[in-house]
Amino acid sequence: MTSLPNPGLARFNASEDSAALAALHEVCASSAWGSKLLAQRPYASTEALFQASDAAMAELTEEDLAEAMAGHPPIGRPKPGDPTSSREQSGMAGASEALKAQMLELNLAYQDKFGHVFLICATGRTGEQMRDAVRERIDNSPDQEREIVRSELGKINRIRLTRLVEQEHSA
Repeated sequence: MTSLPNPGLARFNASEDSAALAALHEVCASSAWGSKLLAQRPYASTEALFQASDAAMAELTEEDLAEAMAGHPPIGRPKPGDPTSSREQSGMAGASEALKAQMLELNLAYQDKFGHVFLICATGRTGEQMRDAVRERIDNSPDQEREIVRSELGKINRIRLTRLVEQEHSA
């Protein structure tokens, strides 16, 4: 059985390099990641795009990871006017003031320890699940946490790439 071509993926494959790179930057703020994905176009399938994303993520240096994380707001404080971070963090939208205060305190403690925002693939998670995750991860070593962050970024990138290639109109 042959699958039908994905028009969004075809549009991404055919777009000008500058437009494709801008779209990739919206997915992940790491310029190294975006450049690696751009260089491998065209993609035969969404799965091939995912595989390239995963491979590029695995190769990111500490500096590249820091650049990628800088594009993510703290949990519970999505960027104003940014529908992506608001959508991804929707589990915090209805959180109690007590839970929001806990997340702020935990985010600050995490950032003090690791030097960057607490990063988790928040899509589909409740505020309580995110709070519990930061509580669990704050005791990790920097090396453990860097690899968890790499994995979480990979999950986020797959979700965002899916949205990118499923859009009806190019951005």
